[in-house]
Amino acid sequence: MTVYLVTIPGTLLTELSPDARRRLVGALRPADPRGTELGVAEDLDILSFYSGSSAFSLHLEVEASDTASATDKARDLASSALRGAGLDAEAAPLGDPVITGIAGE
Repeated sequence: MTVYLVTIPGTLLTELSPDARRRLVGALRPADPRGTELGVAEDLDILSFYSGSSAFSLHLEVEASDTASATDKARDLASSALRGAGLDAEAAPLGDPVITGIAGE
């Protein structure tokens, strides 16, 4: 198994309350990329917002056997965390996951 760092872009079409943000980040905490050397070196946060916009990126660490499995696993994790924060696919649509690093095997 390999550890992949996956970035998933998205857009908030509704406001993210402080409580919803806390629940979202809490649900994603096990996949925090700061647990890897690459995540620390790149100073990756789980959730990043782009200045002056409602666009965001989720940066997740997942363990998988290949890149397709890694992107699927990251998308499932992100979708589940967003739902747990009260945001469905219409309120926070996600873009395509991208492998942004391989932390180790």
